[in-house]
Amino acid sequence: MAYATLTELQGRLDWELDEDERRIAVGALEDASDLAASYGRAWPEATAPRLVKTLVLKAASRYVRNPNGYTQSRAGDETLAWSEAHGRDAGSVYFTREEIRLLTEFGGRKPTFSSAPVTAWESTLRPDRGGLVPAGYPGDPFPMFSSDRGPW
Repeated sequence: MAYATLTELQGRLDWELDEDERRIAVGALEDASDLAASYGRAWPEATAPRLVKTLVLKAASRYVRNPNGYTQSRAGDETLAWSEAHGRDAGSVYFTREEIRLLTEFGGRKPTFSSAPVTAWESTLRPDRGGLVPAGYPGDPFPMFSSDRGPW
């Protein structure tokens, strides 16, 4: 499954891919599509949104241009360097933080805040007050749960 084609990727590159580079590019497109689905959601391949296709192409072309993740290279003394900026992702298909944010929001996985009701172990509602106590301000009483052994 890939959200973009090899032809679309070739259109973003400055050179014609040889056979080995095409094989690597196809793998990069599949890896980027898998990552996009994991960060966003599994869109149907034929109807993937244009933004998803664009981000997959960006990640795949980034990898095809620099599959080893080099940040510096010298021919004379054979100096090679890798950046710590992408950590374990250097030399692999990856999305930047901004691209991940776009995919998660576009896929409907935007982080949200929620709450869950919590009660103490073996607590029960007090039948005389129904578990409600005054809140200390005008309005509805606050639900408070307690054990039969405690003062509340």
